[in-house]
Amino acid sequence: MTSSPIIILTGGGTAGHVSLNQAIIPPLKNMGYDVHYIGSRDGIEKKLIEDSFPGLPYHEIRSGKLRRYFSMKNFTDPFKVGAGVLQAYRLIRKLRPELIFSKGGFVSVPVILAGRMAGIPVVIHESDVTPGLANKLAMPFADHVFTVFPETVPHVKKAEATCSGPVIRPELFEGSKEAGLRLAGLSGKRPVLLVMGGSQGSAVLNEAVRSQLPALLRTMDVIHLCGQGHLDRTLDGTEGYAQFEYVTGGLKDLLKAADGVVSRAGSNSIFEFLALRLPMLLIPLSAEKSRGDQILNARLFAKAGFAEVLEEERVTGESFLEAVGKLNSNTQRMILSMEKAEAPKTPEEMAELILRHSSSS
Repeated sequence: MTSSPIIILTGGGTAGHVSLNQAIIPPLKNMGYDVHYIGSRDGIEKKLIEDSFPGLPYHEIRSGKLRRYFSMKNFTDPFKVGAGVLQAYRLIRKLRPELIFSKGGFVSVPVILAGRMAGIPVVIHESDVTPGLANKLAMPFADHVFTVFPETVPHVKKAEATCSGPVIRPELFEGSKEAGLRLAGLSGKRPVLLVMGGSQGSAVLNEAVRSQLPALLRTMDVIHLCGQGHLDRTLDGTEGYAQFEYVTGGLKDLLKAADGVVSRAGSNSIFEFLALRLPMLLIPLSAEKSRGDQILNARLFAKAGFAEVLEEERVTGESFLEAVGKLNSNTQRMILSMEKAEAPKTPEEMAELILRHSSSS
């Protein structure tokens, strides 16, 4: 009896570096592949993968953070990356996968370097307009890079690149408005604004929402995903307001219950909103706090008519309230623009594209 071919997935640090991997695991398994995941010990990817796919082999390696700013850890973390490369290399030599697929994040760098050392085909996926630091370092060692935005392809050096477009998890389309309203304890008699700052939360969004909560609640209900450790217990019991640290299984229901969303501008999230035809107000991370990728994402979505944009530097209580008003006024125009957008790839289609680069192809 022959054993199943093996594929290794990697990526982590944020939920956005895991969601595509979560989407393609079921079709890969249906195609007969034995899927293994390489991630960090303490990263969010460990919990997300183990909760979503109990029993799927998850291998921990060491990984240092790659920083664009000065830190004493910049002198020690390269040794962690080196240790991670050795750990990943030993594992890859043992498993002999047909392919390594990376969604990015710090933990992916040692895996990709080890894959190249072991002679295993490596495929990378980049979601943002310009490559992140981890992917930028790893791309020269990849056989192929898939991008979400066509504008990203010219940024890819020393590797073939294809714009494959976004991939949306199919379960997001299975949400129930009634279940979402029930989870949030809302009546459904008024429009619902969903505010989410990503898996780690956003102090800027949290402050803007809470400072204007009485004004917002005059005309709408608010569901607020505020991030781990950022609940405000003094607001418990406020009629029309529901706060959660982070929601996983019920997110599809909350999205279905929402009439509009306020969010950061991470690529995975905004393409999910687009696929769900959910009008959005985007408040991208400022250039001071990031490499500016979210700013580019938000501008492209605004140009396409999918979103209103409020720059983080301009956020005050008043400007936030005004931007929410514009979101409400332009809801129908945004939905019409979204309906003209190209349909996203299915996880099955993306899995097939990835496997074209395996050693058996």
